[in-house]
Amino acid sequence: MKTIGMIGGMSWESTVSYYQALNRGVKEALGGSHSAKIWLYSVDFDEIQTLQHQGKWRQAAKILADAAVGIEAAGADFLLICANTMHKVADEVQAAISIPILHVADLTAEKLLADGITKVGLLGTEFTMEESFYKDRIRENYAIDVVVPDKSDRNTVHNIIYSELILGQIKDDSRQRYLEVIDQLHDQGAQAVVLGCTEIALLVQQHHTKVPLYDTTEIHAAQAVKLALADCVN
Repeated sequence: MKTIGMIGGMSWESTVSYYQALNRGVKEALGGSHSAKIWLYSVDFDEIQTLQHQGKWRQAAKILADAAVGIEAAGADFLLICANTMHKVADEVQAAISIPILHVADLTAEKLLADGITKVGLLGTEFTMEESFYKDRIRENYAIDVVVPDKSDRNTVHNIIYSELILGQIKDDSRQRYLEVIDQLHDQGAQAVVLGCTEIALLVQQHHTKVPLYDTTEIHAAQAVKLALADCVN
């Protein structure tokens, strides 16, 4: 079994979901008392989110790159950046290490293609919804049309993430607001909606809506399990 490297803590609330999904996946594949081999570096998210909102991405990249170097030295075979937004600095982190990073946008797009999705809505932080590092990667590399909410709704989605979800606050009225945004994206022609922030799935799950949802945490973790067990014989 390969060892999975994780940079987590962005936020730790969603890193819990990663940890559970990875271990659950290994147990389901191998049975018995098997669990995932993991090296986890958990950052102080207050520091990261402050740098995000100040536009100091170079400093944020340095924190993640240093963490990645340590994870590689510890013996991880590949790396997960356990946050969609921080894939904005994935290239800088990859340049610091020799083990591969499993890019969450690539894996999500591959799943969308496999399911025949050609137009998708995207929810996430304002950085993920508004900047090119995520949307354009999916559009240009996978020929999938990506639509996002309007500015007011983007602000709402972003603020709920940073003022509630990263703090572990799950509120029914916030869920209802998200569901309204999801319906609006569907009305714009989106065949499905990507939950492009690891915390969103803490608030909204598939049973809340008829619109197909793609949980990036689950997709990311499932592919990590697949890679970790690629050489295993059950």
